[in-house]
Amino acid sequence: MAFNLKTRLWQTGSLDWWAMLDNEDVYLGSREFPLPPEEGDEWHVKKTGDLFKIIDGEVCKLGNKPFMGEEWLK
Repeated sequence: MAFNLKTRLWQTGSLDWWAMLDNEDVYLGSREFPLPPEEGDEWHVKKTGDLFKIIDGEVCKLGNKPFMGEEWLK
């Protein structure tokens, strides 16, 4: 899949998205991953709590914080 990103991405058969970040396989999420990914997109992975953003054509990990759920679900 070509998304014009510098980061190597792939999708598994279970529709999970992964990337190679700092020579490690990193889980990017499933439904949280923006399609198509574009500059400035941000997302929060529910399973891991990781925060990501696309900066200068690369997927960057911004940090980690627990996913609290959607406000409208409470």
